[in-house]
Amino acid sequence: MLWIALINKMGTGLWMGAAALYFTLVTGLSVAEVGLLLGVSGAVGIAGAPLAGHLADRFPVTRILIGAQLQQAVALLALLTTDNFALLLLYSAVNSLADRGANVLTKLYAARIAGPDRTRYQAVQRTVSNAGWAVGGLAGACALALGTTHAYHALLLGNVVSFLAAAALTLRCAEPPSPSRVVTASTAAAPEAAAVIEAASAPGAPTASNPWRDRSFLLFTLTEAALFLDDAVLQVGIPLWIVHATDAPHGLAPLLMVLNCVLVVCCQVPLSRFGSTPERARALLVPLAACFVVGCAALTASAFGGTGLAVAALTVAAIALTFAEILHAIASWELSIALAPGDAQGAYLGVHGLSSSAQRSGGPLLVTAVIAAGPLAWPVLGAGVIVTVAAQSRLVRKRLDRRVAGASQAPAGHAVGAPPAV
Repeated sequence: MLWIALINKMGTGLWMGAAALYFTLVTGLSVAEVGLLLGVSGAVGIAGAPLAGHLADRFPVTRILIGAQLQQAVALLALLTTDNFALLLLYSAVNSLADRGANVLTKLYAARIAGPDRTRYQAVQRTVSNAGWAVGGLAGACALALGTTHAYHALLLGNVVSFLAAAALTLRCAEPPSPSRVVTASTAAAPEAAAVIEAASAPGAPTASNPWRDRSFLLFTLTEAALFLDDAVLQVGIPLWIVHATDAPHGLAPLLMVLNCVLVVCCQVPLSRFGSTPERARALLVPLAACFVVGCAALTASAFGGTGLAVAALTVAAIALTFAEILHAIASWELSIALAPGDAQGAYLGVHGLSSSAQRSGGPLLVTAVIAAGPLAWPVLGAGVIVTVAAQSRLVRKRLDRRVAGASQAPAGHAVGAPPAV
């Protein structure tokens, strides 16, 4: 699966940096149409996470992931066939739906295949993904230097090929055991074929947990959407802040993105050991908030000085926010798995996936509003993150305490997963 992540993100890195330019320069859409297309397709994609999670509790996760990869390949290939806005919007929305679903399925596969080592596995996978992004982005930048229609088509086709290659490799992956299904080898001669028996179909089986009725998990997901803001600040906020509020050279923006990738590649795996249990993951919320606040303070400082101070402050901001991103990735990964009942793990992770999807839609709007408000708005954003972290920490502590209490009261031999929905 690590090779699949590398190939997938290399293809995504090729295309994502060129997507807006492709719609503007090749298909002839206006800036307003491009913004509408990206916004609407992103909003449609929000539904992909819970849908994929729901399906993964009922069918083999590898087969659903292959379907999502092929859906992305077909949707992207269809972009080459038209310059009609309505069709481009349709194809982009179909791609976005599969993209958000594939993210949840990849996370679920890692949780099931790695077991107790899931935190380290996810850290390695995230490191590989960032390396793929960097390689794909650099290759895409070289192609964009040509600026021809054929160059843009080549980048799009490169992404299509990456999804087809990823699907072919996923086909060879073993299906991991699932808490909501029993998987047995059908024959010794064909171990890759599995008979999947739905646990829910057994007579007298209890109704599976429902994340939409689990108020504490929904509140956890809501706080997660706020903690994903480091992504919007790094990718949208810092470049716009450099241009509109500081004396730093504009060329600093891509360099800070490279610095972000390098830090994630170097630090994600070593730091993952600090979030190997739910309790340790919860403890990471404090340094996460501290890093975010330092980043916001540095962004404020970058607006009050010359070029040298601006460059130094922006570099500090990028480093601090990158470590906030790394720590949140570790904590979010472990806690989302730990708080999900085994009988509906896919459904819960699908709902949790709404947090990153919502941030992708609303995060840039919030960050641009902060930029418009001026330098002193950054500390206000940092204070909001502190409040969010405090609320999430308290919520997680209560839920983990209930789980421990439930385990101590359970009859001998009775497996207790996550706490009951409240």
